[in-house]
Amino acid sequence: ATKATTATIMKLSLLIALVALFGADAFTPQAQKANNAKFDLKTAAASAIAAIAIGMTNPLPVDAVDFPMQPPAIYSSTNMVAEKVTRQGMYGDYEVDLTQTVDDAESTFKSAKETKTKKGKYTAILAILIVGSFIVPMAQYFWYVRDDDSSDQFFAEDVPEPPKKKGWF
Repeated sequence: ATKATTATIMKLSLLIALVALFGADAFTPQAQKANNAKFDLKTAAASAIAAIAIGMTNPLPVDAVDFPMQPPAIYSSTNMVAEKVTRQGMYGDYEVDLTQTVDDAESTFKSAKETKTKKGKYTAILAILIVGSFIVPMAQYFWYVRDDDSSDQFFAEDVPEPPKKKGWF
């Protein structure tokens, strides 16, 4: 199966290369195509090489036929947390959920008292980070422009008069 698949991929790559080679100017306007009658070998060769490179990359494995049709449970969006067992009773069959071992809903949060006692510390850290995110970039900007006098030159008092134009206007 792998030799046949490889041969099919090679044939498909050759077909794509030929289409790219002979159809390189397919989307150019007709007026330009009529004026430019000579064949551009560089563009055709580059297109063919690109088509062969794209055709040779195979996103699927070669032995895709050998893979099972159903994905494994780890890739599923629904995970089983309890096993259902069918049991027979006096009035008919019924399903029973056995004890679940995967999903544990035990709370791991801190207590309210512990959260209140450490609230001030985390508020201070957050305030320092927020203020620092504004102060540090401004300080960095002023450090970079401390020796720049372009604004003084721009707002200078002695602005020279523009030269008088000679002519009608």
